[in-house]
Amino acid sequence: MPSISLVDAMVSTSPKDKKEKKVKNQTLMETLGSDPLSAGKTKKESKSKKESRKRKASDVEDEEEKSETSSELVEPAANSKVKNGEVESEKKKKKKAKVEEVVVEEAKVEEHPNAVSKYRISEPVKAKLKEKGIEALFPIQAMTFDIVLDGCDLVGRARTGQGKTLAFVLPIIESLTNGPAKSSRKTGYGKAPSVLVLLPTRELAVQVHADFEIYGGAVGLTACSIYGGSAFRSQELQLRRGVDIVIGTPGRVKDHLERKNLDLTSLKFRVLDEADEMLKMGFVDDVELILGQVKDLTQVQTLLFSATLPSWVKEIASRFLKPSKKTADLVGNEKMKASTNVRHIVIPCSSNARSQLIPDIIRCYSSAGRTIVFTETKDSASELSGLLPGARALHGDIQQAQREITLSGFRSGKFMTLVATNVAARGLDINDVQLIIQCEPPRDVEAYIHRSGRTGRAGNSGVAVMLYDPRRSNFSKIERESGVKFEHISAPQPADVAKAAGVEAAEIINQISDSVIPAFKAAAENLLNTSGLSAVELLSKALAKAAGYSEIKSRSLLTSMENCVTVLLEAGKPIYTPSFAYGVLRRFLPEEKVEAIKGLTLTADGLGAVFDVAAEDLDLFLAGQENAANVKLEVVTALPPLQEKVQRGFGGGGGGGRFSFGRGGRNGGFSDRRNDRFSGRGRGSKRW
Repeated sequence: MPSISLVDAMVSTSPKDKKEKKVKNQTLMETLGSDPLSAGKTKKESKSKKESRKRKASDVEDEEEKSETSSELVEPAANSKVKNGEVESEKKKKKKAKVEEVVVEEAKVEEHPNAVSKYRISEPVKAKLKEKGIEALFPIQAMTFDIVLDGCDLVGRARTGQGKTLAFVLPIIESLTNGPAKSSRKTGYGKAPSVLVLLPTRELAVQVHADFEIYGGAVGLTACSIYGGSAFRSQELQLRRGVDIVIGTPGRVKDHLERKNLDLTSLKFRVLDEADEMLKMGFVDDVELILGQVKDLTQVQTLLFSATLPSWVKEIASRFLKPSKKTADLVGNEKMKASTNVRHIVIPCSSNARSQLIPDIIRCYSSAGRTIVFTETKDSASELSGLLPGARALHGDIQQAQREITLSGFRSGKFMTLVATNVAARGLDINDVQLIIQCEPPRDVEAYIHRSGRTGRAGNSGVAVMLYDPRRSNFSKIERESGVKFEHISAPQPADVAKAAGVEAAEIINQISDSVIPAFKAAAENLLNTSGLSAVELLSKALAKAAGYSEIKSRSLLTSMENCVTVLLEAGKPIYTPSFAYGVLRRFLPEEKVEAIKGLTLTADGLGAVFDVAAEDLDLFLAGQENAANVKLEVVTALPPLQEKVQRGFGGGGGGGRFSFGRGGRNGGFSDRRNDRFSGRGRGSKRW
């Protein structure tokens, strides 16, 4: 009797079997594709693995076919008809089972080393993590999970945007519900909290509270957040009813302690998140008072998370954590502290040009994602937000309720540009922030690190653009101390921005229904016949109008001012001072034209100077150089390296104009207070 071939078996398979097999294969492939490790691999690697699985399945089928064929050859011919259907059915079952075994084995091999399934996480919490698309823990979370769940004190350090919040949220939840702290957790009305989390800002408190609500709520835990700027009475009622977890800012937690609303006698966990920022914001005494409420360190587990470890943070760790504490440090002695997933760019820009330049930077670099613009003062944030289309402001003078509405709108995509002071620089985790713009170099390196860290989070990429005035700003300290290597580029030119806008306008036009053509066809034909322009030229003008352009202006490479051109001056000898450059220009130009130039800055090689002239005066400047010996003027297409201003201080402190974004005094963009013991400065009186 002839053997049953593999082709015959496949042909004889019923449509129902085919559909079931296809669904199983799709499910298995989706399972493999959802793995965080495989998600980042190239298409070529994925294709190779698919082909490998196919080959293995084919080998199994061939082997099965050979086996069945051999057995059939020795069967009597008389029984062949009776057993033919049974053999075929049995073969299909065996093939399916073996193919599924091969694919399952592949899936097991590719499991992420930090997969959620490998940790002591309860099923309801796993389900919530899966809803959020979290299949594996980040390094800081994986490194600290067992340490915390096993009851050890911890000092955790990781770069911004690497998931420090869930590093304490997940193990605390599991400890309270299934771990060491379960038996001692209070229950019932009026219960004292088991967990206290201290954070520096209201926004961060709201965010951490939301995480505890999502994951803790899945296992029956309750949480409340307490911070200034919101109703004290409602917070008091929540505390008196009893909660498992309290999240708050030091000032408001201290207030509730003094009024006996908050009982810490049953505390099992206390967490200090962004501890270094609490030092900067003047919370030293408040934090120490709150931590000092627990006298017996053996009764409480303390977790301290901080991106940096200044002396006060180290002192807190030695005084309030057990000597047996563990350390999880993903930064170590590496120089690079800023996010490695962020492209860092610097663009020269005068204070007067910022409101003109920022919309073009957003169009070129935001990739249609969210943008956060950082200013140094609250007034600057409010004013700039009014000039940027669709932007909203966020700073400490805005009422807390409105701040929460603003953040909610930004997260949900109701508007895509947020103009903020440092109130939004630390800890906030907002999805799809593609672009960060800093209006000038900040006053310290850490501020830059945390501002730029609002993008490139959770493994995503992002862009951080910092504007600077070549005459006033010095950002070399940021580059040196953070390890960031800045890309020095010029401002986007209006012609380039217009081209991008034209592409967007063309896509919009293509989406317009053809039903409008008859209504406008006659006017279009008349325009084509009378204008003297070609159809392409007329369509170009229509696209320009649709994109909001009536003319294309020039833009300076030096100051980013519109209708200005950057010129390089060389005098055949070194130019050591700006006054010498002005003297050279006065040899062949009228005094009023020399006084009208902007932003004169010496080149780094000491052989020239660059400055801006009005576009309408360019021909006069270029023609005038012929009347001066050894003088050369040329329009630059790329800005040469420039001399940086040497400053005793650090960062911006820019000069005049509407957006000078200077240091801002006591009402500046973020609280610059320190405790007297650690900085020699007063604490001030105003908090975020």
